[in-house]
Parts: sequence; C-alpha cells; structure tokens
Amino acid sequence: MKILITGAAGFIGYHLCKKLLENDHEVIGVDNINDYCDVNLKHARLKDLGVYAKKNVKPSDFWQSDTYPSFKFVKLSIEDREGLPKLFKQENIDVVCNLAAQAGVRYSLENPEAYVDSNIVGFLNILECCRNHSVKHLVYASSSSVYGLNREIPFNVSQSVDHPVSLYAASKKSNELMAHTYSHLYGFRTTGLRFFTVYGPWGRPDMAMFLFTKAIIENKPIDVFNNGDLERDFTYITDIIEGVERIIEDRYTNTYNTKKLYHLYNIGNSKSVKLLDFIENIEENLGLKANKIMKPMQPGDVKKTWADVTNLQKDYNYCPNTPVNEGIKQFVKWYRSFYKL
Repeated sequence: MKILITGAAGFIGYHLCKKLLENDHEVIGVDNINDYCDVNLKHARLKDLGVYAKKNVKPSDFWQSDTYPSFKFVKLSIEDREGLPKLFKQENIDVVCNLAAQAGVRYSLENPEAYVDSNIVGFLNILECCRNHSVKHLVYASSSSVYGLNREIPFNVSQSVDHPVSLYAASKKSNELMAHTYSHLYGFRTTGLRFFTVYGPWGRPDMAMFLFTKAIIENKPIDVFNNGDLERDFTYITDIIEGVERIIEDRYTNTYNTKKLYHLYNIGNSKSVKLLDFIENIEENLGLKANKIMKPMQPGDVKKTWADVTNLQKDYNYCPNTPVNEGIKQFVKWYRSFYKL
C-alpha cells in the first residue's frame, strides 16, 4: 500500500514509518518539524530513516530517503490548506495515519491557539483531503486524555467522554466526533486510537520517562505531582506500533465488520502502574537515586489511567504486553547510547 503518515518526525511517527517500510509498503512522511520538542531529535529520527535536512527547499519538495527507496518526506503542516490537498492530488494514497498534533496537556494551558490550529483545523484539512481523494481508510491518534473525569476503571471505549479536563483532551474528542461525521456523510473508514502514556527509545523529551531519566543522570531534582499519588497505564512503543500496524494492514483473526465504518480502540498495556514505582524502576536501571520534589496535582491532569483493550483483542487478536521494567530498561539503554553517556 501507499501510506501517508503525518507527524513522521515525531516519536510514534518515526517508529511507524520504520515498521511499515520494513514491511515493504510505500510511505510518505509529513511533518512541519516545529520546535515544541527538540528539533535535533526530530532530525535524528529522520536521519535514522535515511532522510537528511535540506536547505532552500520549497514546502512541496520531497526529501528522498538514502536508506529506504520507498520512503520520501515532505516538510509540511497539516493545516496548510494549499500544500496538503496538492500532496494528496499528486499521490494516489491508500491509507492515511494522522499522528500530527500539538501534544502536551500542560502546554495547552499556556498556548491554546496551537491546539485549535493543529488538532482542529489541521484534522479537518486531513478529513477533507481523504474524502476528496478517495482515501480508503483514515487511522488517527486520539488519546487516553479524553476519559477526563471518568471514574469507572478500567477505561472502555463504550464509556461517555463528556468531561475532558484539558483543551488537549477536548481537541482529541473533537477529532473523534469529526471523524464519525465524515464516515457517516462520505462513506470512508475512520479508526481512532486512544493511546495510553507511550514511552520508549526515541521518545518525546517532554514526557515523564525522558524528563526523569535526564534529570536523575544530571543530578537534578524531579517534580512528582500529586505527591506521587498518580497511576498510569504505561505502554511501550513497540506495542503501540504493533497495534497501529495491524489496523493499517487489516491483520486480524475475527471477520471485520465491513458495514461499520467508524471505530475506536484503546491501545494500552492493560495495567495501571504507580508513578513512584515507575520512578523506582528508572533509578534501578540507572543505578542512581532521584531527588524528588513533591508537588500538588497539576491542572489538566487525572489521577489514574487504565486501558480496557477488549475490542482490540476481539477485532485484531492483539493485546500489548511489554512489562514496564523491560520497557524502561530498553529506554535507558537507548538514552545512554544516543547521548553517548
């Protein structure tokens, strides 16, 4: 298949590109390489895919991979209402996986406009391009954040998600509603994936795994919110990619319900891990102790996340299962190698 992946220089996007290329698909990567996270890390991910930064290029110019002949990259924002439709018109795309978004719960309190631009306007642009250019299937990243103030644990996709506690979460729920509308009106498949706290090699520098590891190594204090009384369903990156890959390739055991065009799935480890246990595991892998500063609950945060992946198991015969201690071990190994420590 020819697959368009937005957010290709991001954490999940990079890993997905690599996996699909290894499976002999043709992949087009799109990313605006903004500076919300370390731009050098984004370019390092692209370099690992054989794509090197170019100077004085037009927005529509492709950067061809030196490693994967079937991979090309274009620097483009998904909210670009001229550039994105032009790309879709130029390429006969089978499947789109939209991973581009303004991420971060706490950042949405400081810069709400960025979330509307990327997560709402950009996603609408993706939907319009899909329906105008006969894309068969749109797979897109949602988030466990949509569950907000839900008290019923574990979180199930059948639950109401009417109480988000951050603009980021609200924008992701909006994506799900918009996708449902387009599936209903225009008859193409959309699948939303609610990711649960993704971590692993090449991860985002603003996420807990990266922040804690960096600070502990540099002998700097780490902020532990809600005095450590938080629990998260930490999901290792290869487990996330396996789930996304199965859905894109339609690899499943049970017969797919072709009459239903709109789907939602949780992708999580189906376990809730205490934050203090998570930190202790990082300490053990580093052989160092963290200087923890206990802080109150932050606006936009939730106390606990825990994924029910029953639907994912039923439709795709898949349940993430990488133990947290193994995932942390692999991240620390990558971190030391990447930063030459």
